[in-house]
Amino acid sequence: MIVAEAVGRALAACGVETAFGVVGSGNFHVTNALVACGVRFVAARHEGGAATMADAYARMSGGVGVVSVHQGPGLTNAMTGLTEAAKSRTPLIVLAGEATEVQSNFHIDQAALATAVGAVAMRVTSPEEAVSRAAEAYRVAMEERRTVLLNLPLDVQAAPFDGPVEPGADRAGSAAAVPSSRSGVAELARLLGSARRPVFIAGRGARHARRELEELAGLTGALLATSAVAKGLFRGSPWDLDVSGGFATPLTAELIRDADLVVAWGCALNMWTTRHGTLIQPGAKVVKVDLDPVAFKTHVPADLGVEGDVAAVAKALATGLTPRQGYRSDEIARRVRAERRWRDVPYEDESGGGRIDPRTLTIGLDDLLPRERIIAIDSGNFMGYPSMFLDVPDEGGFCFTQAFQSIGLGLATAIGAAVARPDRLPVAALGDGGALMGIAELETVVRLGLPMVIVVYDDEAYGAEVHHFGPHGHPLGTVTFPPADLAAIARGHGFAAVTVTEPSDLAGVAEWLDGPRDRPLLVHAKVTGEHGSWWLEEAFKGH
Repeated sequence: MIVAEAVGRALAACGVETAFGVVGSGNFHVTNALVACGVRFVAARHEGGAATMADAYARMSGGVGVVSVHQGPGLTNAMTGLTEAAKSRTPLIVLAGEATEVQSNFHIDQAALATAVGAVAMRVTSPEEAVSRAAEAYRVAMEERRTVLLNLPLDVQAAPFDGPVEPGADRAGSAAAVPSSRSGVAELARLLGSARRPVFIAGRGARHARRELEELAGLTGALLATSAVAKGLFRGSPWDLDVSGGFATPLTAELIRDADLVVAWGCALNMWTTRHGTLIQPGAKVVKVDLDPVAFKTHVPADLGVEGDVAAVAKALATGLTPRQGYRSDEIARRVRAERRWRDVPYEDESGGGRIDPRTLTIGLDDLLPRERIIAIDSGNFMGYPSMFLDVPDEGGFCFTQAFQSIGLGLATAIGAAVARPDRLPVAALGDGGALMGIAELETVVRLGLPMVIVVYDDEAYGAEVHHFGPHGHPLGTVTFPPADLAAIARGHGFAAVTVTEPSDLAGVAEWLDGPRDRPLLVHAKVTGEHGSWWLEEAFKGH
């Protein structure tokens, strides 16, 4: 056995079940060792796609994602996906060969590259530490929720290894529950006991705590909302306001603005979730409950920070509170029933001239697609339409890789999510720019036999730039493009495809859904593009 094989076996012993990647000479042996130990390996067509697939897989499975790449260019190709994962605190391990000889064409400072984007850089430096370093990488990824680059120098990889490959139990064990601050819990209990209009906003760090948060909200009369990445967490509750922030309905924005206490559970309250702070009224108290105390002072600063696990803090609070009406009333319940969904907000359908209004398109798709779906959204001018008009069954139905705000990650996100949740219909919502950036992975969808629906919102432009710069008279030739037959491109990869220019064309989607679904489907939607999106205007404020 060589060191590369020992590392792969050690990670499998830690609990790795699925890995993604593009295999070259520098990661050949470690990847084959993972496979030999029963780990499923999903080959991507580009390392950028592989990294994002692993990120999405980790988010939707609750486990550690693994991506395996070649030294040098293999890693640089993966960097956008790696950056997204690091910014999102996704538990992810990047296995990368490393050329340590400066004369090598493949040589770069890989550790510095990882550190620059917020990942943790580690290296296996000898056979003696190979297994312990692999186990430590797994522990840091899982327990600290970090993206870890594990560099595997080529000469060390090839060295003989004759030790045990099972990590010690103390190296790969699960994290212990993090206790909460008693004084902070007591003060939060006091605030909840006096608030007349409390609102809970749950983020990524609360995705495991629906039951505890709903119980506490019931005692305190709090309304329930989420950040975009936790969309669907409270689905089915009569007090669910859905997403706070740029994607919020007018009702949701109104009710959050009127709150006198906003409690953020595993949520940083960034510019997206608060519309640059405008959803928090002056005088409202802000509390953040988070494992990371750094979050208490970022974005919207907290009047009170409670360090601890969301579920544990909510459970502790529920034991000592007297039930209150809070924000809940028959009138609020009636309004939530009538106005919670974007499709309940009237709009003027602008379909015509061979193009379909993206709102009309998305509402039609929402009616057709089965409830058990998992939706992955790319970035771009279009992204609010699927985020706001496509419903999801729960927090496991929405995968939103947007921390780095990169376009082109949507298709790979959908693939990783589909691998994690094969019980649900995967739906990728892409703009034409992002679709063409990630087009190599169409072959991956077909090869894996995924019954995926890809919806491309095609306005033949980088719409965000068109609507940001166009009104000021700037030339737009650099951000507009001639028509592309995306349906034909998809068919060439083995997809079924439908071109949609009016609502009646959605009959082709219904036909595919009613059929065997033995091929994935691409919906080439030629959408109207006369207006910019208000959520992208919010984004440009943060540039």
